[in-house]
Amino acid sequence: MTAAVTHDPPPGTGDRPGRPLIVTEDAALLDDLLRLCAAAGATPQVHHGVPDHGDGWESAPLVLVGDDAARRIGGAPRRPGVVLVGRDQDDPGVWKRAVLIGADHVLMLPDGEQWLVDRIADVAEGVGRPALTVGVIGGRGGAGASTLACALAVTSAREGLRTLLVDADPLGGGLDVLLGGESADGLRWPAFAASRGRVGGGALEESLPELHSLRVLSWDRGDCVAVPPQAVRAVLAAARRRGGTVVVDLPRRLDDGVAEALAQLDLALLVVPAELRAVAAAGRVASAVGMVVRDLRVAVRGPYAPGLDGQEVAQLLGLPLAGEVPVEPPLLHPRGGAKPPGAAAHGPLARFCVTFWERALVEAGGRR
Repeated sequence: MTAAVTHDPPPGTGDRPGRPLIVTEDAALLDDLLRLCAAAGATPQVHHGVPDHGDGWESAPLVLVGDDAARRIGGAPRRPGVVLVGRDQDDPGVWKRAVLIGADHVLMLPDGEQWLVDRIADVAEGVGRPALTVGVIGGRGGAGASTLACALAVTSAREGLRTLLVDADPLGGGLDVLLGGESADGLRWPAFAASRGRVGGGALEESLPELHSLRVLSWDRGDCVAVPPQAVRAVLAAARRRGGTVVVDLPRRLDDGVAEALAQLDLALLVVPAELRAVAAAGRVASAVGMVVRDLRVAVRGPYAPGLDGQEVAQLLGLPLAGEVPVEPPLLHPRGGAKPPGAAAHGPLARFCVTFWERALVEAGGRR
């Protein structure tokens, strides 16, 4: 069981990782808390009473106070990020002791173990503002969604943002191929199929191939064409905790795994060629995606059918217009092969992506 007393954030949980502080003389409780810290990848400080000034009480990003120690530290300076930890679910006096020490939360073991592991892992990783997460989905087959997703990620990385490109379409051939890195070292989706609970954000980032200054989570060339929804949830949550931007290339078929990905998006772009049949197909996709995604916008791609323009397509779909995606011919690398979409910094596609990120990041800052 966990319960909130106040809502103030703990200090030190921005970009700087920190060590949680444990205050207890209960040997069994201490063993449990040390075990949970180990599971979260954190090495705590341990004290039996209030530490001396400058020795953790005020500077620790998270303080875990055993119920046995509450009365001993009742006179300690008030600070956010204090959790009172006990075992007796039926003890009504725990709330008085929580108020005595100014605790933000009251937590009872073993029921609250997963919540506590997550909070400890947050401070161990130094969690700050979550990544702006953008999904890209085609209104019909061949709409160019993967091309736009890659261009958005390449542009984000070129602008100096921590960037992760996620390939959520197992039948799409692999975004690592589109980026020219199909043989790059690093893990692919099948390696995360057994993931449950919490995945370390830093460990995830370090394990993935790095291509064009961004990290890529793609599919391998094996037989695995799906991962469980729990794994999708765990991996994307870890990616978001690292901050920066996350771009997700989505398939048009919606299964449980795709629904998990959609639920983690801040906004989604529906890529629609400017032709009537594509608009009709996109309407069906929009109806399904719109039930999960809070902010769905249309990105229109030419060439345009007679009588259609970007605004007309957006009006037909009843969606806000994110912009008109320019068609850019493939760029050839001097040593053979093609450069990835958006690689030409002054090309029309890159300019579209720069404008999109400038607007989206400003909007996200306002919402947060």
